[in-house]
Amino acid sequence: MTTQLYTGAQAAELATQWRRTISATAAAVTRSAICNWVTRGHLDVAGLDDHGRPLYSLAGLARAEKATRDRALRLVGISTV
Repeated sequence: MTTQLYTGAQAAELATQWRRTISATAAAVTRSAICNWVTRGHLDVAGLDDHGRPLYSLAGLARAEKATRDRALRLVGISTV
């Protein structure tokens, strides 16, 4: 079974769509935010494209987006439970 992998730009677009589905006023997720998620350990690289650029799995993106969204909400005093 082959898993679909996404580039940084595609990952940012997907995460933005998810955030805006949950909260219409949510900020866009940028490609640099995706890179920060990797650096901070929220998102693992699932593979590399033909040019050696990182690719990400859909499940990994969903987990990272949720973790960072939940943390942001907690920081402003909103419970996510």
